[in-house]
Amino acid sequence: MNLFSYKAADASGKVIRGVLEAPGKKEAVEKIHGMGYIPIRIDLSKGAGKKLDWKFLDRFTSVFNAVSAGDVMLFTQDLSVLLNAGLPVDRALAILIEVTGKDRFKEIIGEILKAVQGGAYLSDALSRYPKVFSTFYVNMIRAGETGGVLGPVLERLGLFLEGAQDLRDFVRSAMVYPMFLVAVGGLSIIVLMTYVVPKFSVIFADMGDAIPFTTRLLLGLSDFLRSWWWALFLVIVLLYVLLVRYLRTPKGRQFFDQLKLRLPVSGDLIRKIEVARFSRTLGTLTRSGVPILQALTLVRDIIGNQVISRALGKVNNRVKEGDRLSKALNDLNLFPSLAVQMITVGEETGRLDAMLLRVAENYEKVVRTTVRRFISFLEPAMILLMGVIVGVIVISMLMAIFSMNELPF
Repeated sequence: MNLFSYKAADASGKVIRGVLEAPGKKEAVEKIHGMGYIPIRIDLSKGAGKKLDWKFLDRFTSVFNAVSAGDVMLFTQDLSVLLNAGLPVDRALAILIEVTGKDRFKEIIGEILKAVQGGAYLSDALSRYPKVFSTFYVNMIRAGETGGVLGPVLERLGLFLEGAQDLRDFVRSAMVYPMFLVAVGGLSIIVLMTYVVPKFSVIFADMGDAIPFTTRLLLGLSDFLRSWWWALFLVIVLLYVLLVRYLRTPKGRQFFDQLKLRLPVSGDLIRKIEVARFSRTLGTLTRSGVPILQALTLVRDIIGNQVISRALGKVNNRVKEGDRLSKALNDLNLFPSLAVQMITVGEETGRLDAMLLRVAENYEKVVRTTVRRFISFLEPAMILLMGVIVGVIVISMLMAIFSMNELPF
């Protein structure tokens, strides 16, 4: 039996919080329904799972970033549950104000509720907060309102956001250990160069040219770091600021995105990530009733790589002129042939949305496998690199010590 914490709403809309035991999440939902409540959110209690939890990180970063992507995902899923249970939009929003723990998000939901109670559509109310709810998000809601299927559209949108969040969390989790290695290794090298190596410079002061070249080079570098570390720090900060400013320009962003696609390993990985993102977004939009041309325009806004985004603009024009989506994608030479073939099958069978979502699932799995392999190679490579650097420092010092035996006394 597992222990679940839950949030639910009663018949009057009051939020109920509690804990219950159940074999699985499905059984927990049935138990909550049996108590006469509408389940909003069900999670394993603390300590029940060992998965790395990024919610704490999201809460920490939310101090600076206001509402996080995780907050929007939970809001979408909770709103979907309440609407599919038969509650009206305004009552569901009122419940979510109580459920949401972040003050800033509570204010936003409160303003959205006031707009809806004043007669505005939910999509129009959401569009007033573009930094929280993207154009893609708002158009999905608008499509659901137009077709009278807001609950199911929110459910698909929640699944889409959850998939995107899971992929981000997976990449973050995979990079924790390599980042830790870089931090510890870099700190060790700094300590060696600024504290340990200078101790030997006193011993080697009278040796003159008898010191091996590598040792002299190392001592000079150590002395430079101790004397001019502040200048080096300022140069690094200045270069970083200039690079960020350049990358914010259209030309700089285009150059950097093109460079990323040409890199041996990461280029292929970035292409697969964008294929998965394109396929899942387009599939979700078309399944929700958004016209293909409008969907392609929205997809361009969420593609991170500007090279691929601009290429999709050409695809949009080709489809507008009457070409098939698969043919336009094939002519780009940016999408893998397997993905193009699967999209072709979807067009021929009239199940384009289903096939796009299948493509997304396949490439999300490929991305996870590729990241695992890359990390499994990166970790020993970084350990080896740090070992080589420390080894060079130690050997340089030992060479100088051994050369002392050759000095005449």
